[in-house]
Amino acid sequence: MRRLLALAAVILLAGCSHAGTEQKRPASTAVVIVSGGDATTPFTGPDQACATGLAAGNTDTALREYLLGKGYTVYTSPAMAGRGQVVDQTGFGPFGVCPITLPENMTVDSTGSIDTAGEHLARFLTWLHTDRGVDEVDFVGHSMGGLYSRAAIRVLASTNSPLKVRSLTTIGTPWQGSYLSDFANGLLPLSDCKGDTFCETSMKGMSDEVKRLMSGSGREVNQAFLMGKDGWNQYQSGVLDKIPVVLIGGKKFTKDGPVNPAVWPNDGIVALQSALAKDIGDPVLPHRRCSTFDDTHSIYVSNLAGLEQKTALTWDPQVLEVVHKAIEDAPKALDGPNREGCPS
Repeated sequence: MRRLLALAAVILLAGCSHAGTEQKRPASTAVVIVSGGDATTPFTGPDQACATGLAAGNTDTALREYLLGKGYTVYTSPAMAGRGQVVDQTGFGPFGVCPITLPENMTVDSTGSIDTAGEHLARFLTWLHTDRGVDEVDFVGHSMGGLYSRAAIRVLASTNSPLKVRSLTTIGTPWQGSYLSDFANGLLPLSDCKGDTFCETSMKGMSDEVKRLMSGSGREVNQAFLMGKDGWNQYQSGVLDKIPVVLIGGKKFTKDGPVNPAVWPNDGIVALQSALAKDIGDPVLPHRRCSTFDDTHSIYVSNLAGLEQKTALTWDPQVLEVVHKAIEDAPKALDGPNREGCPS
């Protein structure tokens, strides 16, 4: 806990000023970080962040700070674990006294449906365009934030939005679903954990949450909803045709011997083959590059597993550099190698 508070103080102080950075792009071209399922994240801008606790919440703070240091104009999209506006948080990854509280219809309900989240995210992007002069966006989506981003891109395209999406980088995103939701929805057995206590506890916890909410993300982030004929992914065909995508996955947790690849290896929440979209075809994801790290899904998972924060995908400096490179390479990425580092 002392390390967490100390790191939070360092990040908060660093977030107060970026006078030493060189602006690489005009403010009209922005990076938008989108957090995932069950996350509560405040809105922040390049010169606006929460004054207490973690500047942008436990998922986005290190990623935001790193990208700001590279000279980008960075926004974090607001998210609430439930309907409504973002409120100050206590407990793990606290934050408070944040710059602006945006309305509910621009705030992702991170426990709600993927498509509704996409609609709210698209409204937030429209606000960035009209209020902040943003014309081009590089999406960085953590976990289900990658799915929310894809849903928002579809909304923007279908409404003839003037916003241009330059690139999408997904970090631990369950393109093919999460094994936790697969178990909660009766699609795979607890025995696929191979006796791993952490895996079993996580599966049972997800099952309890799905039963409590009855609908929303927990019901949708699985193979049955996302994959196959008439699945959610199929209806995103064409959305990413002109958008380069970089997929980043974690494999901190492994098991020897015969295992279900829909479970192992994984980052504690998402299997590696799902994060790297192994079974997603070219009509849905025509241009992709992949990177794999020995990391967990988040600092929350690292904390539960007794690991250091830097073992989490959005806090690992090596991952952050890959995100930076993905954004920098975006203008020429479609002319470069396809499926580099991706599973066949």
